[in-house]
Amino acid sequence: MAGAEDVTTREVDVNVPSVARIYDYALGGKDNYAVDREAFDMLERTAPSTRPLAINNRRFLQRAVRILSEEYGIRQFVDHGSGLPTQDNVHQIAQRSDPEARVVYIDNDPIVLAHGRALLEENTNTAVIQADFRDTEGIFGHPEVERLIDFDEPVAALFVSVLHCIPDEDDPAGLVRRVTERLAPGSFLVINQLVSDDPELRSSITTFMNESTGGRWGRVREQTDVRRYFEGLEILEPGLVEISTWRPDSDLGPKQKTEEWIEFGGVARKP
Repeated sequence: MAGAEDVTTREVDVNVPSVARIYDYALGGKDNYAVDREAFDMLERTAPSTRPLAINNRRFLQRAVRILSEEYGIRQFVDHGSGLPTQDNVHQIAQRSDPEARVVYIDNDPIVLAHGRALLEENTNTAVIQADFRDTEGIFGHPEVERLIDFDEPVAALFVSVLHCIPDEDDPAGLVRRVTERLAPGSFLVINQLVSDDPELRSSITTFMNESTGGRWGRVREQTDVRRYFEGLEILEPGLVEISTWRPDSDLGPKQKTEEWIEFGGVARKP
């Protein structure tokens, strides 16, 4: 695996698939192990649209960050469950609008920490921290977060394709509320997660991912669950949608062609 030498084997369990590394493989990355590739291949057999879904998810993140930067003047981003670095990361998009834009990436995978720090070695306006993004108090009090993010000013909090990793007992909607309460008025939330109308598929994928990742997974949910994340927020047009249709760059942009499961969500502003 490329880059594996940057992280000690003590920190990385190469026998258990990682959500971040599975996603990296889906996007064509090289920072993954055989166990991650095997998990993805099994997942793809159940849901053949998994790879294009991952690609569309990444493009949604990029569009949302660009629009918040260019059209709404957001200069602070906190990316919860950021995953491994790939092309056109949040800081690269935001800093095209303003080189002084500040970004904090949060992930609990030590490989993300190693690769992120290498990428950001000379970028003083960006940091990556290894943390469980459910630990709101710990994150808001982290020295790098305090250094970079002024919570008296608008912030974009990103929860892009990560809340399905949170089990119901950990209350993902409550997590979103806790973060929102700490943000200044005029802040934004970018949220989407995996949903399906098919109860058998929801159950089979949820079971498979929980077993594969050693319980580091939540649940494939329904659209009504995602709508709860946005309660009390002003949802931007075009509303909550299958994300390949959220402000596409052109009519020729890629669309989610099958709907066994989709990434569903949108962007909202705190009043």
